[in-house]
Amino acid sequence: MTETFQHWGMSYEWAWFAATIAGILLIALPLMLAVAMIIYADRKIWAAMALRRGPNVVGPFGLLQSFADGLKVFLQETIIPSAANKGLFLIAPIVTFTVALMAWAVIPFNSGAVLADINVGLLYVLAISSLGVYGVIIAGWASNSKYPFFSAMRAAAQMVSYEVSIGFILVCVVLYAGTFNLNAIVEAQRGHGLGIVNGYWFNLLLFPMWVMFLISSMAETGRAPFDLTEAESELVAGYQTEYSSMSFALYWLGEYANVLLMCALNATLFFGGWLPPIDWAPLYAVPGIIWLFAKMFMFFFIFSWVKATVPRYRYDQLMRLGWKVFLPVSLLFVVLVSGWLMLTRYG
Repeated sequence: MTETFQHWGMSYEWAWFAATIAGILLIALPLMLAVAMIIYADRKIWAAMALRRGPNVVGPFGLLQSFADGLKVFLQETIIPSAANKGLFLIAPIVTFTVALMAWAVIPFNSGAVLADINVGLLYVLAISSLGVYGVIIAGWASNSKYPFFSAMRAAAQMVSYEVSIGFILVCVVLYAGTFNLNAIVEAQRGHGLGIVNGYWFNLLLFPMWVMFLISSMAETGRAPFDLTEAESELVAGYQTEYSSMSFALYWLGEYANVLLMCALNATLFFGGWLPPIDWAPLYAVPGIIWLFAKMFMFFFIFSWVKATVPRYRYDQLMRLGWKVFLPVSLLFVVLVSGWLMLTRYG
């Protein structure tokens, strides 16, 4: 894209700047639209599983319901509690929303179609996703209210607990691919399957790690059955209890952007990203971005399915799963995967 702007007569510096801004908008604007539509899809999936209709009034088939809800919160008054720390209170949702968008800079949508194709892309995603907890902690503390503060403490403990196991799971992926670059990680999944499954869909060696990563993704994003940060029976509405209007909406947008990010990571790290599900020539006629979006929607359906059917965990169960199950198992698999690779690839 930089070359295109240079061809139009710009200097290299201005062409690079314009190309970067265009790339950011090319990701951020469709992502905002995708978040609106994925909220609609979420509600429709819940309704179908509860034998209800879901949104069906605003627009054809209720497609404009998310936009109507967005307009409603936009027109509401922003209320700041008198005892709150006003500066931090307003900054917190901006932090959450901004961090949710920043991680998309390194997600490859097709071969080479990525905003920043950096060699440490996976480390970047891990670092950015860990920053998301700050928006929640700042909101809980700045509200100067006990229920949001309790929720912020829960969120901090929950996110740290599952980021540890996610880190070891990603170590297994890096060992298998031999790189931190997300483009190269997708390419490393060509023809895998330990010689048993010849496709781009199912990695026998890393499949247990994917199951743990999927569950950890739900815990990391605060989705059911791990939505202890928003447990309405205990914390009113959690860390966002005191928020209204667009401040509240930014938390919703950030949450769903994070959910979509985790769906993209599940597809990219374990299910071949933009590659077709099997190595069959006609499937390559379909653009890679379509395969990626199809896989992302499959994972999002799993997220919604779990939310609609699985009851919420108790907090002690949440901590036990993270520290007593996922952490030792992920550590064990780091040893197993590295040992297998030493025997078969480097032996």
